Amino acid sequence: MKKHLFFLLGLILIGCSNDDFKTEKSLESKIVVEGWIEEGDFANVLLSSSIPVTDVIDSTNVLNHVIRSAKITISDGVTSEVLRVKNDKNRVPPFVYFGSTLKGEAGKEYSLKIEYLNRVITAVTKLPETVALKSAEYIKTNPSDTTGYVFVKFDDPPSQKNYYQLATRIEKEEPIFVPAFYGNLDDKNFKESSLSLQINRGVLLFPKTKFKPYFADGDLIHVKLRTQTKESQDFWNSWQNEIANSQNPIYPANISLKSNINGGIGIWAGYGQSSITVETPPKK
Repeated sequence: MKKHLFFLLGLILIGCSNDDFKTEKSLESKIVVEGWIEEGDFANVLLSSSIPVTDVIDSTNVLNHVIRSAKITISDGVTSEVLRVKNDKNRVPPFVYFGSTLKGEAGKEYSLKIEYLNRVITAVTKLPETVALKSAEYIKTNPSDTTGYVFVKFDDPPSQKNYYQLATRIEKEEPIFVPAFYGNLDDKNFKESSLSLQINRGVLLFPKTKFKPYFADGDLIHVKLRTQTKESQDFWNSWQNEIANSQNPIYPANISLKSNINGGIGIWAGYGQSSITVETPPKK
């Protein structure tokens, strides 16, 4: 998720409410959370209410379910911070709660507390150690091609248990890091500690341009390797399964999304993170 995240609105389709509805109506819906804190960066949280199955799911309806008036507090057990909310017009949804004091540190636990109307939603996550990307390269099958894929290399520390997520962001096309398709990795499946992997582009909800599973000449590609917890891995695997099964990440297909949110649904995740920017040949 990149964040780097996008996305969670309406994933579990139960009742509906928005910021202006009365408390009784709001109680029929669930609070949907996408929150994260990366090593060396501040917390971000997207907050919404769930969308009923009978509603049309589009960017306009999504805005009706965004929650902008909650109190969100994060803490590392010593320092606490109340997040502020800002309007980021490059994103859907455009409202993001953000921190500016408490930066993520590897090995620490971070708690999340959301107070909205008469509800309190909580979660706890741990921020794993970062594993560095060694390289990222744009490779074409044939030199004459105008499209290709990104291949990354990194070393999995043999003394650590690690879960990973690969994500990409194309400059000026994607506002956030999008988890790569089948980019959630468990090191129990690695045959050796030195890895070389192909990245397949992930699905961005409400993209500005038509989705393509590959990269192209002219793209400036930001590549991120995240380390994550088992809870985060389970969430993103269930998210990925929904895309694979239904081709529509809004509607659950065969299973419910995993969650570590108490009193709501979604994910609060700590990530180690390492990034590399990949330049491609100019577009012809």
